[in-house]
Amino acid sequence: MAAGSAARVLPASPNWYSSRGSDASSDGRFFGFAARHRVCLLRVGGAAPAFYGELIGHTERISGFVFCRCPGQSGLCATSSDDGSVKIWDAEALAPVVEHSRHQNTISALHWSPLVKDLIVSGDEKGVIVCYWYNRSDSQQFFPEPRTVFCLTCSPHHENLVAIGYKDGMVVIIDISRKREVLHRLRGHDDEIHCLAWCPVPGEERLSAWQDELPVLPSEEGEVPNGELTPDTTTKKGCYLASGSKDQTIRIWSCTRGRSVMTLKLPPTKRRGGAIDPTVKERIWLTVHWPPGHPTEIVSSCFGGELLLWDLTQSGKRKWTLLGSSEGQNHSRIVFNLSSVKHQDKELLFSISMDRDVKCWDLSTLECTWTMPSLGGFVYSLAFSPVDTGCLAIGVGDSMIRVWNTLSMNNIYDVKTFWQSIKSKVTALSWHPTKEGCLAFGTDDGKVGIFDTFSGSAKNKPPQISSTYHKKTVYTLAWGPPTPPLSPGGEGEQPSVTLYSCAGEGIVFQHNPWKLNGEAHDINKVIRDTNSIKHKLPARTEISWKPDGKLLALGNEDGSIEIFQAPNLKLLCTIQQHHKLINAIRWHHEHGSQPELSYLIASGSINATIYVHNLKSVIESTSEGPLTIAEPFRTLAGHTAKITSLSWSPHHEGRLVSASYDGTAQVWDVMKEEPLCNYRGHQGRLLSVQWSPVDPDSVYTGADDFSVHKWHISKQEHTRPPQGKKSIELEKKRSMQPKVKAKKKKKPIGKSPGKQDPSDAMNGDESAREMLPEENGVSDHEGEKEAQEAELPDKVSTTASTVSKDTSSSAYDYSSLSLPKPFVTQKAVPLKKDPPKEKATPDASLKKRKPRSILPFSTFLDHRSKDEMHQDCLRLAACLKTKDHNEDTSPDLKDRIHLGLFTDRASLHKMIDVEGRHHLENGHPDLFQQLMLWKGDMKGVLQAAAERGELTDQLVAISPMVGYQAWVWTVEAFAKQLCFQEQYVKAASHLLSIHKVYEAIDLLKVNQFYREAIVIAKARLRPEDPILKDLYTSWAAVLEKDGHYAMAAKCYLGASSPYDAVKVLAKKGDVTSLKTAAELALISGEEELSATLSFRCAQDLLLSRNWVGAQEVLQQHKTLFGQRLVFCLNELLCKCLSERNPCNRKSPVPPCYHSWELNREASFLDMVIEVWQNVLGMDTTEQATCAWEQLRPVEHPPSTSNTHPKQVLFHISHDLSLAALSYRSATWHEAVKSILGAVTRSYDAGNFTLMQEICRIILPEGCDNLRQKLDSTHPQSMDACRSLEGFVAYGLLYDVWWNPPKDSLGLEKAGLDPVLCPSEQTGLERSYVSGQSSSEETPDQSAVEMDETCCHTTEVQTSETENDSRTTSVDLVDRQTELNGCKVLLVEEIAALQNTQRDIAEVQQILADMIRQHQQERNNLKENTTGSTHESNLQQSSETESDKPHSDSNQLNGKDEVKQPITLPELTKQLLKAKEKLAEFPDNLKIFPFPDVLECCLVLLHTGSLCPPKLWEQALDLLRKHGSAGAYRKGGRRFLT
Repeated sequence: MAAGSAARVLPASPNWYSSRGSDASSDGRFFGFAARHRVCLLRVGGAAPAFYGELIGHTERISGFVFCRCPGQSGLCATSSDDGSVKIWDAEALAPVVEHSRHQNTISALHWSPLVKDLIVSGDEKGVIVCYWYNRSDSQQFFPEPRTVFCLTCSPHHENLVAIGYKDGMVVIIDISRKREVLHRLRGHDDEIHCLAWCPVPGEERLSAWQDELPVLPSEEGEVPNGELTPDTTTKKGCYLASGSKDQTIRIWSCTRGRSVMTLKLPPTKRRGGAIDPTVKERIWLTVHWPPGHPTEIVSSCFGGELLLWDLTQSGKRKWTLLGSSEGQNHSRIVFNLSSVKHQDKELLFSISMDRDVKCWDLSTLECTWTMPSLGGFVYSLAFSPVDTGCLAIGVGDSMIRVWNTLSMNNIYDVKTFWQSIKSKVTALSWHPTKEGCLAFGTDDGKVGIFDTFSGSAKNKPPQISSTYHKKTVYTLAWGPPTPPLSPGGEGEQPSVTLYSCAGEGIVFQHNPWKLNGEAHDINKVIRDTNSIKHKLPARTEISWKPDGKLLALGNEDGSIEIFQAPNLKLLCTIQQHHKLINAIRWHHEHGSQPELSYLIASGSINATIYVHNLKSVIESTSEGPLTIAEPFRTLAGHTAKITSLSWSPHHEGRLVSASYDGTAQVWDVMKEEPLCNYRGHQGRLLSVQWSPVDPDSVYTGADDFSVHKWHISKQEHTRPPQGKKSIELEKKRSMQPKVKAKKKKKPIGKSPGKQDPSDAMNGDESAREMLPEENGVSDHEGEKEAQEAELPDKVSTTASTVSKDTSSSAYDYSSLSLPKPFVTQKAVPLKKDPPKEKATPDASLKKRKPRSILPFSTFLDHRSKDEMHQDCLRLAACLKTKDHNEDTSPDLKDRIHLGLFTDRASLHKMIDVEGRHHLENGHPDLFQQLMLWKGDMKGVLQAAAERGELTDQLVAISPMVGYQAWVWTVEAFAKQLCFQEQYVKAASHLLSIHKVYEAIDLLKVNQFYREAIVIAKARLRPEDPILKDLYTSWAAVLEKDGHYAMAAKCYLGASSPYDAVKVLAKKGDVTSLKTAAELALISGEEELSATLSFRCAQDLLLSRNWVGAQEVLQQHKTLFGQRLVFCLNELLCKCLSERNPCNRKSPVPPCYHSWELNREASFLDMVIEVWQNVLGMDTTEQATCAWEQLRPVEHPPSTSNTHPKQVLFHISHDLSLAALSYRSATWHEAVKSILGAVTRSYDAGNFTLMQEICRIILPEGCDNLRQKLDSTHPQSMDACRSLEGFVAYGLLYDVWWNPPKDSLGLEKAGLDPVLCPSEQTGLERSYVSGQSSSEETPDQSAVEMDETCCHTTEVQTSETENDSRTTSVDLVDRQTELNGCKVLLVEEIAALQNTQRDIAEVQQILADMIRQHQQERNNLKENTTGSTHESNLQQSSETESDKPHSDSNQLNGKDEVKQPITLPELTKQLLKAKEKLAEFPDNLKIFPFPDVLECCLVLLHTGSLCPPKLWEQALDLLRKHGSAGAYRKGGRRFLT
């Protein structure tokens, strides 16, 4: 658009919800903002802003706009748009320079690097950042985070740093010189980042007040306190960054530390423009701006539209100042963008807001220097006040009325806005002819109202609204003299003028302005009565009163104009000139020098031609009836699209200006039929025009480009409208197509303006439907209409149909379609003639498909040539004649079967049969069936359909007309057919309809539709019917098989077998299932089962160390009281063990202990009994005895090295619980046996350390105390005690050996071999003899391994370190006395017994090997394998057999000889011998286990000088006597030689 073609412009509104939608050029000349898909540029150098021009080229909403800040390039700017492109422009020339489309997604942020003159950075909704260097047309992509980018800002101090704000509140700083380099992720905000601003000064040392707050800030945990940072690191490279977020806070971030150093919370300011609840989160947009000259001050937006200046040097409560001190200076809605510029000596700040105002502020005074209003919708109507000269009312599609005082001297944009109660597009305006400030308005949704624009409080005073609404868009309003039923003249009760409104449904209402709440009158009634009209009246589309109030012109949808005489509306004449809907009618003014001109009436329609008629002769004629005028007085041709508005010049005679859809306004000299001047400054179709009432050279126009232009006739270069389709039409088409998408595009960014608060000041009126489309593009319906009309300017006149202004709006469901009349008409036209291409599809779909004929054959025969038809008539007459003579008519109709329609029934049946065959052949059985139904032959149809498997729901529905039996038969056949099609549920429903309940259930069951089958059975059968139980159990079985145990359990419960439900629930075996199963069993009265499951559940909980849970599960059952004691003891034992041996390894599941108070002073068993009494309530001896009886019969399998350690501990706890119960009841012999059981269990499990710990915990003082309490006459208890003493001594012996006193250490080192780790040694032993009873254990290899293996495990180390400290203070003498206590271990009888047991074990092992080898050989023979493998197998087996038992002795002798295999008889003999020998030993030796005596001898000898001489001798003696087995021979070799 050429700058300067318009003198003054009210531009389109800035786009909402974009992080950078406006900017000022660095030289202070321009301020630009994105408005829909264009950019509006204002010159801002002077005292008032001037419209400079628009940047036109994008096809969709512009999302970002920025000027270049580099010196020498201040005229360059860049835009990003939803059409996917980024363009660079020369602002002065209003021309594009270069563009790129590197983004695949909607672009949401844009910035021009302040340091690199050709670098433009943009970000999109998927998180992709594109850096584009336009001089070398190079680009690079970054993807720091997969989130929606909301804003981005390049650093003014470091050319490679870019800060990016995201929708979810994250701020990221990236370095674009290194790919994928994210310097900082700044977390703190928890909602959209609306704006980012870098501090204008580099470095981070300048704001002392900030440092005080650091420690307090929540984002600082665990950071280096500020004092510790050296000043260099902070200041050299750093820079502060400010961010504003929807979470209502501003944060200042330090880039060197990568964290927030200050948080500013928006204050709840007192709003001066209206009422907004500050808590409404949707209504906030927090933009921040760091003005270049003020490094310690930040400007930010606030709730509702205030601007705040924050002083960052103030510590404590942050100091902020409100911009704009006086009433009305502030914005009234949220502010989206701020930008500033130095101009001469002032620093100016520009703001754009949702209230559609652009404001300029002086930062030194904080006052608003000017406000530029803007428009957020099509400009549908313009009206100058006849009373208050120069006051222009503007009706806009953003649901607001602007009243512009065009003559204001000090403010050229002095505009008041009215929005209350409008809530829809303002499509018509009209000022009262005499009353100042009385403005009538009409809206898109049919509302008519009157505003008082004059009174001081007008801003907030709502309008009066007429209680009569139109059904469609209001097209025109006019004030005129009252007509019946109101009386003319205005005396007394009646007003002198009333308000007439004409709307899309074609009706004109007369409203009484004094009683708007009364009913309005349809003037058609008066017209009918006065003129005695009976026929239908045409739909009215335009209304105009002659200024003297004597004549009324009504324009109609059919193109006619009717002239009526006031007050009774007598029809004087009809003008039949236009043949299309009338859009505009204007009477010439009265105050000229030629009074006859006042009879001129100009009219425009959807045709592009304007006609002027002179009605002087008609009005003065005396004829009785109404006249018809068919010849125009003048014709003004030149526009290429429909006329939307007309205005006569009040300063000239016979001069008219017209506005047209061709995008131009044209001034005409009517008398000469001459075009004088054409204005082409708009970027859209013109909708309204008004000649200035004060300046003969000025005209005001409004268009669908959302703007009002004031232009001078004398300054226009063109005189006539552009010929052919002006480019605007094509441009419209192109730009309109994608417009509709604008709505959707916006959504992902998460700002639906529809969420507005209705009470909102300026814009509360905009409905969600309206706002976005209007400001981002064209509202949907407008877009549609425009697209359709785009192609039709010329063809319009040729179309035959006459359509109401409004037809179309009924076709689409928007009542709003019918904007100014212009819009509407074409809607229906395209359907008939030339539908515009882009609308082809919708229009096509509007046509209904013709249904297929049911009698196509006879219809076809009835549409043949005229001759054939004549022949038909003759034939028919002949047939009917013969019919009268009772002859057979059929033969005559042979080839003319369709005549059956006109003859008898038999012929009709023949015709139907022929038609039916025809349908079947063409594959339309449904039509055939319909015909048969008409004929009444349903039975045949049903049978045929059933045979072919073509029964349908419709046929089944019709079948009852044949009879009950036929219906039942049909339903059964249909059910079978459905089963073939695998529609079992539907088949069952049909069976139910004929009461075959059991069959329906069975069908569903067989096909595994159990759920459906159960529903039917439950609803239809008796509760006790066995079928129901059968269904439940069958379904349960299937569910159980598939592992759906809970569902199966429900089925069993449904079948009243809770026992099965419990069983199936417990099947899964996890804690929750077991717990539920136990509770279920309890509810069902299965006490015993419930107890078993509870115990299982408790054991599982024990494995996960949850003792609290285990106790909860057990306490439901009295029978498990004993087990509760065991679990309690287990918990205390584990606690005790973990305290004694703290473990560094963190367990994945922390233990869940009870918080019991424990008496640490007492012995372990006393402590346990105390807890039992206090917590578990075991007070009486009966309870203890009962518990003992519960636990006594429980037998746990013997432990082996493979038993789980927690299992071992639990079994030990069981033994110790029995011991504690015996201890409490002083049955000492039982106590000894139980303690021994616990110790041997740990010994059998190969956990030596555990055995030692248990001995220390239970018998801290040894066994003497216990022995004294025993009855010495009770031999068994004495044997048990001896065995227990043996194990205690065994533990002690190893303790002395592993932890010798310090001084003896060096002594021994020379002669000592490495030590075997206990767990491994005992593990080896156990694994070797796992097959024998615990008393037969043989450390066959361990003694050897002592000399050969060096093993470092943590257990050895811990026991060493633990005991080391103990040893330091103990001298040799103490150790020897300790060792003296070990003589209980050297019992010769037991050594001999153990030797015999070893022999038996050895023989048994050889036997086992032989049997295994024999089986292997048999298998090999069976398989018929080759000889070689057979041999090798044999070899292997013989080797294993000969090696295994003797290998030790071979090594001992140092020879490699291999002994001959032993025969079976010899082995049996050896075994018998050994068993006899074993029988000779007394039984009391065999009952209780005992540590390996020879092993103890070896250990004693290994202690060297610590061992008392007497013991040394004894040990050597035992070794000589019984140490014949290879391992002991080898182990004792060095002591015996």
